[in-house]
Amino acid sequence: MGTIASSGSATVTPKYSRFRRRLVLVVLALLLVAGAGVWFVAAPQGDDGAPEVAAADARLPDVEPAAPVLAALSSQAPAPNATVLAGELAPLLAAPALGPGVEAQVVDVASGDVLLDQNGDDPSTPASTAKLLTAVAALTTLGPDATLETTVVAGAAADEVVLVGGGDPTLSRTVPSLTYPGAPTVAELAAQVGAALPPGTEVSRVVVDNSLFDGPLTAASWGPGDAPSTYAAPVTATAVDGARVSPTELQRSGAPGTDAGTALAVALGAPDATVVLGDAPQGAQTLGSVRSAPVARLVEQALSQSDNLLTESLARHVALAGGLPATFEGSAEAVTDALAGAGLDVTGVSLADGSGLSTTDRVPVSLLADLLTGAADGTLADASAVLSGLPVAGYDGTLAERGDEDPQTAPGSVRAKTGTLLGVHGLAGTVVTAEGRLLVFAVLADSAPANGLAAEAALDDVASALAACGCR
Repeated sequence: MGTIASSGSATVTPKYSRFRRRLVLVVLALLLVAGAGVWFVAAPQGDDGAPEVAAADARLPDVEPAAPVLAALSSQAPAPNATVLAGELAPLLAAPALGPGVEAQVVDVASGDVLLDQNGDDPSTPASTAKLLTAVAALTTLGPDATLETTVVAGAAADEVVLVGGGDPTLSRTVPSLTYPGAPTVAELAAQVGAALPPGTEVSRVVVDNSLFDGPLTAASWGPGDAPSTYAAPVTATAVDGARVSPTELQRSGAPGTDAGTALAVALGAPDATVVLGDAPQGAQTLGSVRSAPVARLVEQALSQSDNLLTESLARHVALAGGLPATFEGSAEAVTDALAGAGLDVTGVSLADGSGLSTTDRVPVSLLADLLTGAADGTLADASAVLSGLPVAGYDGTLAERGDEDPQTAPGSVRAKTGTLLGVHGLAGTVVTAEGRLLVFAVLADSAPANGLAAEAALDDVASALAACGCR
């Protein structure tokens, strides 16, 4: 048998060398594993004496249970006394900044008891708190996991493509979207189209198909300056970046569909292509498609940012799901029907749109309180995204610059949907009291004086009083 010279004077056989290397590896493994409290036994096996590692009894170290990062609300937290709570809120609800027409309701979520009811069944102008109705309708009708699809199909000519709007205004010109986390992008759609077109095809014409939605692009009860504006746009089935004129601006466009077609042309490398509105050919080949974030995320985004266009788009999808026209009227009817179907009392509800931008909308605060309570206690199925979408006072969304600075109020105690129109101010959401009790509250003041900042401060005082209140 031959030998292999080592660096010293000794020589070793190949078989012995292999065994020694394996033994060293086994010992190292034993040392490493032993440090974790687990011991193994190595036994030779096979013709060449290779060791087999067999597990013996494992001894894991004792570890204390991890403390919860987020503590649940105590089921033993004391409920406020209704009489005491009413006494605390009475002067705040009578603040001159809120005007004479103030409706309010406060509900203890755990028991379902109504702790305060001030004209709660009287229909009031809800402003953007009406978005809570559309949010619940979308979640319960479409489902929280549903998505909205935007497609591109082949046009009537070889150099033509058709962008078919699927009612998703979050489609983004940037990667990723600057406004809507999880949104699909025009770049992704264009990449699919480019791969599907015959090699060498140069797109010279982009048609935008907005036929999914019907009727007027703005509600009759909207003001002449509402769309386009920094907060609203014509409601079309195709839009990019929430119909913003650019991804970094608040100003919305008066031609969302055309803007979307132009964005696709640019992404396809055909910035000079003609962009027109029209219909897709029947049975046209699909060249690409993208889907929105789930409806639950869209609801959160619509509520947190009080996004009128996104909310109106969701309302139209509720209409389509209910077999009604995708118009303002059809959406209003469909949202009301969906709420009734979910077991909510819609007495007194009258809607002209899905976003609350209309001054003719009427909603009782009792309905706002009921749907928030149902989302909080779980009796309203699939509605949890309504709560997670509520702006957090002093932290994000439309409450980012509002919140109680009282050190007795824990940060994040108040989460609520805002509502603001000329002379109309509302706040509806949840609050955790100083003693850890979860309450739902809704306040609408639709006859407020012109000083909007004072009215907002007065509503914030109501929410802060609830957060600081033991009220026993």
